[in-house]
Amino acid sequence: MYRFAKAAVNVSGQAMRQVRHGSNLPQNFHSKYGAGVLVSGAIFCTAVWGYVLTSTGITWNLSPVGKIQPKPWREE
Repeated sequence: MYRFAKAAVNVSGQAMRQVRHGSNLPQNFHSKYGAGVLVSGAIFCTAVWGYVLTSTGITWNLSPVGKIQPKPWREE
């Protein structure tokens, strides 16, 4: 198991070096734009779900508990 884990870490390390080496983006992209991208994504998702929940007219299948009454038994 140790050899497998060591090989997996080595392979992922090599892949990471290849990706970083070939990348032409600055290395501080996440520190520069990360918070803005996260906040704008959260605002976008909230706006879309707000629209879906209020304006689309979807009939949501809410729980029928307390709304459906059993039919009375018929005595034969």
